[in-house]
Amino acid sequence: LGVGGLPRGRVVEIYGPESSGKTTLTLQVVAEMQKLGGTCAFVDAEHALDVQYASKLGVNLSDLLISQPDTGEQALEITDALVRSGSVDLIVVDSVAALVPKAEIEGEMGDSLPGLQARLMSQALRKLTAT
Repeated sequence: LGVGGLPRGRVVEIYGPESSGKTTLTLQVVAEMQKLGGTCAFVDAEHALDVQYASKLGVNLSDLLISQPDTGEQALEITDALVRSGSVDLIVVDSVAALVPKAEIEGEMGDSLPGLQARLMSQALRKLTAT
């Protein structure tokens, strides 16, 4: 990435406006990690991974662990299991905005569920960084 890469063993957030290249950047990082012999996982919370595009960017799809969880909790449980396994060098969660809590999915339209996603993320980050 021109600056020595991303820090190993850390949570890195890539943020920006919609369609600004965040997913493209993460797929390029995946391709580079695979070239170095690393094992990568892609937690596709958006259910929008374009595998043909990823392949064009150099991602080896047969070696990429792909998960498409149904809820934010499921995505974060998968991420936690991958981190604890120690067998994965890079985990991409695309995207934080798509990590919808189960209560929100199962609730009624218009239900007021303030701070659910924030609490979910806060708990998950505490758990992941304690590993």
